[in-house]
Amino acid sequence: MLQALRGLTTRGRCFLAAAAAAALSAVVLGENDLLRVAALLAALPLLAAWYVGRSRYRLACTRQLTPGRVPVGGRAGVQLRMQNLSRLVTGTLLLEDRLPYALGTRPRLVLERLAGHQASSVTYSVRAEVRGRYEVGPLMVRLTDPFGLCELVRSFPSVDRLTVVPEVVPLPPIRLAGEFTGSGESRARSVAVHGEDDAATREYRHGDDLRRVHWRSTARVGELMVRREEQPWESRATVVLDTRMFGHRGEGPTASFEWAVSAAASISVHLRQTGYRVRLVSTTFDVDANDRTGDGVVLDQLSEVRTRGQADVAKLVDQVRARHDGGLVIGVFGALTKAEAEVLAGLRGSGLTCLAFLIDSASWVELPPHPRQQAEQGHQTAVGTLLSTGWRVISVRHGDRLAGLWPQAARGAQGFALRAALAETVAGGRR
Repeated sequence: MLQALRGLTTRGRCFLAAAAAAALSAVVLGENDLLRVAALLAALPLLAAWYVGRSRYRLACTRQLTPGRVPVGGRAGVQLRMQNLSRLVTGTLLLEDRLPYALGTRPRLVLERLAGHQASSVTYSVRAEVRGRYEVGPLMVRLTDPFGLCELVRSFPSVDRLTVVPEVVPLPPIRLAGEFTGSGESRARSVAVHGEDDAATREYRHGDDLRRVHWRSTARVGELMVRREEQPWESRATVVLDTRMFGHRGEGPTASFEWAVSAAASISVHLRQTGYRVRLVSTTFDVDANDRTGDGVVLDQLSEVRTRGQADVAKLVDQVRARHDGGLVIGVFGALTKAEAEVLAGLRGSGLTCLAFLIDSASWVELPPHPRQQAEQGHQTAVGTLLSTGWRVISVRHGDRLAGLWPQAARGAQGFALRAALAETVAGGRR
């Protein structure tokens, strides 16, 4: 009962205050009728507190998120199912689900009384504009009397998690450049190692088809040799994400880093859909996306990635080299200095095909003329350094769309325009 009295609403406390004022007036004025009014005013909130306090409802709640993973700007539906496990009829239930600020305001829902062992559901939707993983819940249930004089709050401890992943942009099919970038008519091939059968020929084994006998090898070796079996071809690609804080500019969903994260997600998903074995690398993680849930692994990892002040290009290069097994390297980088571009050039030492989306992060903010000119010169220097070491470079400025830039990654799409421009620049400097 004491707990119920603490749950008196503002209306219930006003009733008690009015009862006290009426009783005092009745004593001063000697009006017995006014004293009866005071007793009635005091009885109403006390009865309401007793009614709410004695209610020992047994309630069960389940929450369902549909879907549990949404892209930035997408909506997720939340269904709350309340079940009355007791035989008592509940009063009106006021439901309030706790939400983080990024998902909007807390929904407040009204659920009419539930009969014994009856269940009912209510739904609402949430929308998130910022990547991350968010807890939905716990659910707060407010029990109130019909007059709204007393209110008790009970909560369910269970929570559910909603994952907001970066936006994945559909990319057009293109023919990528690279020596070890996959199978099919539009890509070069690399053979997977699967043991003895990868040799051109091997010794004859009992049961082998005689039509596979390689007579030249048999004559040279002096033993019966057969051709190896067809081996599967596979694509390999490493997507590199630059998380250096000082390489990106802007804030919130429109920052250059958010463009980079969305680009890394879109490229990874696109390459997986076209048959590549994809590896996603930054200074803080190194994941493979090669099974059926690979897209989910990549997107979940990118949902929480943040810029880091201690990240540098040398660590990123070391992370890529740690277990690199050939293939195509596609990097999404923020602003680079000439020295950082020279460090990245080291990835070309093993003859890999390297493609860089180089973000001009200075275009994401308004700069005075002189700093802006310096930033543009630094960007062009980084582009020239990477091009001179064999990287293919696609410059990214504010407002550019990845789907529009992606065709430039095609083999021969850049032609020799950028290299010719670089050569002219170098020649002009020598003069």
